[in-house]
Amino acid sequence: MTDREIRPEQALKTLAGDQVPADSRHARQLARRRMIAEAVMAEGTMRIEDLTERFGISLMTAHRDLDELVEKGLLRKTRGIVSAAPTSLIESSDVYRSSRQAAEKRAIAQAAAAFLEPGQAVFFDDSTTVLQLVPHLAAHVPLTAITNSITLMNELKDTRDLTLLGLGGQFYNWCNAFMGPVTVTEIRRLRADRLFMSMSAITDGMVFHQSPEMVETKRAMFDSAAMRILLADHTKFERRALHAMCALNEFDVIVVDDGTPPRQVEEMKAGGMTVVVAAVRQQDVTIGQL
Repeated sequence: MTDREIRPEQALKTLAGDQVPADSRHARQLARRRMIAEAVMAEGTMRIEDLTERFGISLMTAHRDLDELVEKGLLRKTRGIVSAAPTSLIESSDVYRSSRQAAEKRAIAQAAAAFLEPGQAVFFDDSTTVLQLVPHLAAHVPLTAITNSITLMNELKDTRDLTLLGLGGQFYNWCNAFMGPVTVTEIRRLRADRLFMSMSAITDGMVFHQSPEMVETKRAMFDSAAMRILLADHTKFERRALHAMCALNEFDVIVVDDGTPPRQVEEMKAGGMTVVVAAVRQQDVTIGQL
């Protein structure tokens, strides 16, 4: 496995310095880079100058450290700003996305699992919300799971009575998944009973994503599934992204959390959409914020 192929969560583990002598210069460098990555992920966006002050390093050292973190797909850097949070043009890494709205994602996935039935073939996209379906799949086997996500493949590979179909193609480090023409061609040769998908943003009755390659891959899954289920926490209605995939009302079911504004839920229902509102336990929210 080359450095470019390291999974983001593996990258953070490597940055901890547990694979080199603890008293070495390299170990201290790795530890500092891990702390920088964690600081940016906690804040979402930071000024590079603020990092030099916080960690007592020169601007040159900060840029060198950040370039390494960008190379591993953990952060984004532009014009004096480093970011883990998505913008309308750039999606965040899966490490950052996994840490956001964790309680809401668990509740949404639990509600969405009610649409699974034994014997089905199911597309699962690479989103961190869909990843939360994993604990619920064993109760619905036998299943055929089809995914482009390496993270999901690793989570499902030991599940009994589950047939796993991994979609190949061009690997993208930031999302730890395969996308592009090869992936799309594989998808279009398949037909599934269900699709579970999430998107970056919902605006003006449309679903959007920052990555055109991601939109193309998700659209291929969408077109090849008999029933399409969108998983969207309430923050998706507050965001913007560049590339539209389809209208919101083209999904058969939309599963949201109870933090979604009631007005938004009522508008979707008034538009003829099937909306499931998942209740988020306050205890889970509290734990997720610790």
